[in-house]
Amino acid sequence: MVVDGQGNLVIAGRTNSGNYPKMPANNILGPGGGSDIVLTKLNAAGSALLGSIEIGGRGEDGVNIRPKYAKKGAESINRNYGDDARSEVILDVAGNIYMAGCTQSTDFPTTAGVFQPNPGSSGGPDGRYQDAVLIKMASDLRTPMGISYIGGSNDDAAFVLSLHPQNGNIYVGGATASTDLPGVGAGSINAAYRGGVCDGFVMVVNNNLTARVAGTYLGTNGADLVYGLKFDRRGFPYVMGTTTGNWPVQNAAFSQTGGKQFIAKLKEDLSAYEYSTIFGTNSNVPNISPTAFLVDRCENVYVSGWGGDINVSQEYPNAGTVGLTIVNGMNGSRTTTDGSDLYFFVLAKNATSQLYGDFFGQIGGAGEHVDGGTSRFDENGIIYQSICANCGRGATFPVTSDAWSTSNQAGTGGQCNLAAIKIAFNLAGVGAGLQSSIQGQIRDTSGCVPLVVDFIDTLALGKQYIWSFGDGSRDDTTTSAKISHTFNNPGNYRVRLIAIDRSTCNETDTSFVTIRVRLDEAILRPFSSRKSNPANCTSLEYIFDNSTTIAPIGKPFKDTSFVWHFGDGTSIKAGKGPVRHTFLAPGSYNVRMVLIDTNYCNAPDSIVQTIRITDTVRA
Repeated sequence: MVVDGQGNLVIAGRTNSGNYPKMPANNILGPGGGSDIVLTKLNAAGSALLGSIEIGGRGEDGVNIRPKYAKKGAESINRNYGDDARSEVILDVAGNIYMAGCTQSTDFPTTAGVFQPNPGSSGGPDGRYQDAVLIKMASDLRTPMGISYIGGSNDDAAFVLSLHPQNGNIYVGGATASTDLPGVGAGSINAAYRGGVCDGFVMVVNNNLTARVAGTYLGTNGADLVYGLKFDRRGFPYVMGTTTGNWPVQNAAFSQTGGKQFIAKLKEDLSAYEYSTIFGTNSNVPNISPTAFLVDRCENVYVSGWGGDINVSQEYPNAGTVGLTIVNGMNGSRTTTDGSDLYFFVLAKNATSQLYGDFFGQIGGAGEHVDGGTSRFDENGIIYQSICANCGRGATFPVTSDAWSTSNQAGTGGQCNLAAIKIAFNLAGVGAGLQSSIQGQIRDTSGCVPLVVDFIDTLALGKQYIWSFGDGSRDDTTTSAKISHTFNNPGNYRVRLIAIDRSTCNETDTSFVTIRVRLDEAILRPFSSRKSNPANCTSLEYIFDNSTTIAPIGKPFKDTSFVWHFGDGTSIKAGKGPVRHTFLAPGSYNVRMVLIDTNYCNAPDSIVQTIRITDTVRA
């Protein structure tokens, strides 16, 4: 899941339901069959679908090798419990939606002109054809902007992706068993398959999916997979994953001998490592199944993952969390693990040292795990982790005293609960998150002159703030993370916030928002109401008229400029003309007329009047 700038929620996953909700109702790409990939967008309140699409061929889509309950043990590029559902969804600044995943359909719907319109797989074990897929959709999820295969002659899957912060190229990472992965070229870190069960890979594609830019294998003679891919602010890509081989350590003061989790900083063109290192115990297999990855503004690198228990019982290669190092652990955290816990790890800039390491979970009972999907760190180094926890209720799971639910209420089945964890590591330096609000409307950036705008730094991490409003007024310096400003002239103003804390690794951070101050105000006047037929004493049909409302010159109202809420749970869109509404019962109703047309600077202004509806009139 990921949230856009308006607070709308984008969800990516798979479904085998015949009635998965789509918006519009026929929003389907491909013939479908088995499991299909789905992308869904909900409004910020969670009350309405803004868009929803199902994408698939006749095979299994969004399934990496096999569903996790089909049988036990690792197979090909499925190396952990939950690897069957790995994928990632991200957004660009325009709200376009990108997804990395996989397909076992040879007729997966691709778009014209993409870099790989046809499947690469020639059929693996059990007749399985599996390639990675890359999807780019418009923000409304109605228009495909590019859909392509990524794959060679064997199994391939894309687990992660990220956009280059300067040129917008798409970097895609995952795992491959193909020795002939298209796009991997001479001059890359590994131009040839490294051997073993599988290699990790990174592929660079231009933003419209018409051409590959670069590609490389990343691996050893064991099983290697890329589970994380992020950029720093200077445009260097970083990868994270697991190995069963001897991963190369380069240009790194910190490493842990024999570790099977790797972190590497790459050159933009994938020609070499800037640094590469490993962490974990000196074991033959990985300690954790990674679930989240971040490079913060100070170039520290964060990893989250879980190990032990269900990975072991389901016969996946996993060494568990015993022996992983604790560094600067949380206040009151324990110093031991039962081997089946979450583990959080932070590597310092340029791999100079370990900044943080700690466990989270219960002691005893069924261990914490992730059934699928991707958790996230935000850019401030705060983890938002979802896990399956306290199965069987055989131990005490750690919760905070003011949590929404402090106990496991499951009484049947596996007695598992979904647990949500948010932890601030306070290692990412000072950040700035400028947000505007107008007349209480959060994130509103447009209004009528004179315009009073309330600004807030949503992060509030600075010790000092410098506000520049872009309208010729002098900068304001405050110790408060809030300020108000009045714009007295129409125009577009780029407002800048600098948050300062000289004690942090980056000292300052900057954030911007553009405010639009306008002259096109629609003058709302009180509306009138009357019975549609005064001669009919029992009629509850009324006419509402807002004919006194005035539109600015050259901007007439449209038929959908207003919405009327009648106070009885019903509403209609209308223009300036009269509207009719029949109430179901007499009574007093708060009728509200709202200007919803953003062609006018004072939208969504409204007028509310209390109307007394009767079924009789005085003779």
